[in-house]
Amino acid sequence: MKRRVTTVRTLKQARAYVLQVRICGIFSDAGVGIPNLWEVVDLPHRQPGEKGWGQKVVAIWRWKNELPAVYPEEIFYGKIPTGHAVLMNMDHLRAEHYPKHYRPLSECSPLAQRIYERLKLDPLTTGSLRKELNMTQRPERNRFDRALQELQVTLNIARRNSLEDENDTWVLFSDQYLDVVQTRTHGSNPAQGGIATRIPISRVRCVTE
Repeated sequence: MKRRVTTVRTLKQARAYVLQVRICGIFSDAGVGIPNLWEVVDLPHRQPGEKGWGQKVVAIWRWKNELPAVYPEEIFYGKIPTGHAVLMNMDHLRAEHYPKHYRPLSECSPLAQRIYERLKLDPLTTGSLRKELNMTQRPERNRFDRALQELQVTLNIARRNSLEDENDTWVLFSDQYLDVVQTRTHGSNPAQGGIATRIPISRVRCVTE
């Protein structure tokens, strides 16, 4: 019996897909062979003479922001050690992803720690953070981008779940997902069967997606 091919055309169908596959890339397989949303979205590509990105790209770009904001109890947006953005269901985040990939702030780079300390005061957009740290020009801008990604990969910060944010706005992971942090702190993780092997921060790649 052939496996039914998933077809996604709406936000609700995208939600169902993420819940089904547990974790997926957004525009690619995230470099580790996982399912990805791009492959199952059945919307038109950019047509000859059409302005903009085309319906498919626009829909996926919008959904990656809307899914965790509309369904915050079900879907998480973050980055994995390859540097790619992914969507995952909250069960996967709690049982597998967070126990395996969380790293304490003390193990992060000094710049990542500076960014974290600033976000302890209040949420800020990527652009505002760059300006406050005076890192808007290369090569400092590249250093900033790597540190910001490091904090996402190590699950110390997260993008705020808000439909009102026009730009990515960052908060402490523990502020937005306190239940996930408390689950790891107060209980063991049956899915891992003990302490998970962690990927060194030095192997985290900087990818924009």
